[in-house]
Amino acid sequence: MAGTAAGVQVVWFRRDLRPADHAPLTAAAEAARAAGAGLLPLYVFDPDLWRRADLAGRHWAFLREALVDLRRDLAALGQPLVLRTGAAVPVLAALHRSHGIAGLWAHADDGTPGTRDRDAAVAAWAAGEGIPWRVTTPGPAARAPLPVPDALPPVAGIEPGAIPETIDRVMGDRVPGWLPDTCPGRPAGGRRAGLAATTRFLERRLPRYLRDQAIPAVAGEAVSRLGPHLAWGTLSAGEVRAAAARRRDELRDLPEAITGARPRALEVFGERLNLRGAALADPPPDLPGELMPQAAGTPLFDAWSRGETGWPIVDAAMKALARDGWLPFTLRALVMQVAVLHLELDPVRAGLALARGLVDYEPAIHWRRLRDQTAGAPGGAALRPGSPVRFSERHDLDGRFIRSHLPALARLPAAWLHAPWTAPADVLATAGLTLGRDYPHPVADPGATLRAARLRLQIAIAAAVPADTATALPSPRRGRRKPVDPRQLGFDF
Repeated sequence: MAGTAAGVQVVWFRRDLRPADHAPLTAAAEAARAAGAGLLPLYVFDPDLWRRADLAGRHWAFLREALVDLRRDLAALGQPLVLRTGAAVPVLAALHRSHGIAGLWAHADDGTPGTRDRDAAVAAWAAGEGIPWRVTTPGPAARAPLPVPDALPPVAGIEPGAIPETIDRVMGDRVPGWLPDTCPGRPAGGRRAGLAATTRFLERRLPRYLRDQAIPAVAGEAVSRLGPHLAWGTLSAGEVRAAAARRRDELRDLPEAITGARPRALEVFGERLNLRGAALADPPPDLPGELMPQAAGTPLFDAWSRGETGWPIVDAAMKALARDGWLPFTLRALVMQVAVLHLELDPVRAGLALARGLVDYEPAIHWRRLRDQTAGAPGGAALRPGSPVRFSERHDLDGRFIRSHLPALARLPAAWLHAPWTAPADVLATAGLTLGRDYPHPVADPGATLRAARLRLQIAIAAAVPADTATALPSPRRGRRKPVDPRQLGFDF
């Protein structure tokens, strides 16, 4: 086994839980071999970071499966993943005392206040110890993915450490209020699940991608569902882009009668990948403090976050989020605009609730898109708040999505399903539905909240520009479907 006289090369895994297309791992393996030293792949579980209000048990469950896969893959290369619990600097200092660290390698992390402070502390510690710390940012989109290293020089006398089954076993009395969090429909974590999802999308789902991606009832079977794997790094964007390019090459010489919408779907999918890369390359947005747990919410906030507003499409979306850890981009935008523009809820609190629900949560993208959806993109077009009832009638006409998540409304005819408070008493009785008992009364009249939201935005626009150039907020044209907005709350693909 490789000795430690020259000091080990430590690769610190964060949101990059894969052995392939991993520049720090590739470079560290070469440095270790050149020095005749070992390579120590490390994951640090910091309980304080997991107390953040934007993380939940579903994130740990997905992450744990990714860590198990990564440990297996790295062990096959010669050195299994090492997991340590605690703050990063004490963990690294202990490893330096026991094995000597000659170099520290990592990808850039998620840019939240806690990780920025942690990385600043690590940088100061490494500089004080004379340890080079190399942080890699994402490479150019055109770069070919890096292969898995041939082998990892092992480190003698290092215990891998157990990967906790559940997060509460290592959090102790610091368990945050969101546990337990079962999320039964959560996608499987780990690299193998990510590779399988890539194949499934490219070989089976492409024909439906453009047609069904915005329809709540069927979007989950039309899009790639690769968001969590990209967010936590079990796959790299470069790997996914290369797989899509191979599929495009396979289709290139086939007649349109066979390829159908697949080439265009691949083109749009590639554009989404590029948008994601550009968003991650931007400087991180101003994030809400330390993202620490918030005080108890108001009754109106609780009704929104639990899916009990009495507005069926909103409630069904929040129930789906709780169950599956995912929403199509149309519903992500809808629930946030309802929260902030219709119900005037605190956008940070609402953004944290959505972050806790989405397994594909990426902080830099999430908070920037939340700002765009609720306050307007800087230099961009004015917001156009919409009616949740009209959205529901347009995107869930037959009520399939609503019925699947709100069984109390299952027998209500489609004509009344999107606004059950307008249904005649005999219709409600036939459906076996009593509002206020089986399903909530609406928290407000959505028509009135829409008018109020538009008025507030008109006033804000008028106050922000000279009077002679101020214009009224344009109203959506009736009967025309809006194009898909690429400024979605996370790139669900």
